Amino acid sequence: MDNKRKHLELVVSVINRMAGNSFLIKGWTIAIVTALFALAAKDKELSFVYVAYFPIIAFWALDGYFLRQERLFRGLYDHVCSLDESAIDFKMATSLFEEDVDSWVATCFSNTLRWFHGGMLVTTIVAAAILFKGT
Repeated sequence: MDNKRKHLELVVSVINRMAGNSFLIKGWTIAIVTALFALAAKDKELSFVYVAYFPIIAFWALDGYFLRQERLFRGLYDHVCSLDESAIDFKMATSLFEEDVDSWVATCFSNTLRWFHGGMLVTTIVAAAILFKGT
């Protein structure tokens, strides 16, 4: 049972790392967009608002990648749970679960990512309209 436990611990550590990366991406998105809006408001420069769209979209795509990887490793975790102790080979390949997990694009538009990153886009549009009304 030690091999199975160790393999599951390895998979869980990867899942935790992917979840941590996703959390950091969301934090960086908020920090960068906030900084760009502060510059835009201070200098009354609309170009900073336009620049804010790039990190939102880039981090959205990256967050989708990490969420998809996390889902693939969850599939691996379930698979390892179902294996006999003698079948444990410590492989970390997730290619067996590609068909069971949504594509990267579909994952990018999952509820959690759509609400967060889409919300950031909408907030950026609304804030730009309010800050630069009549400019």
